[in-house]
Amino acid sequence: MMIEINIDLFTTLYRYYPKGSGSLKVDKGTTADDLIRKLGIPDGAVSLIFINGKRVMPDRKLEENDKVGLFPLVAGG
Repeated sequence: MMIEINIDLFTTLYRYYPKGSGSLKVDKGTTADDLIRKLGIPDGAVSLIFINGKRVMPDRKLEENDKVGLFPLVAGG
């Protein structure tokens, strides 16, 4: 069974955006970490994961209509 989610990728992660739009169909049971791999984002490139405005761990399972925000590591000076 497939579910549909919405994705926002920030700053340097934008290049991994799904073609066409920010929505994506994934298998039910897909975790945030599975999604990161599916998008082709390298290991360690994502430092913060938000689902529906709340920070979550990578093992959080995605649900229908979740809004996922992925943020990269940020360096400052």
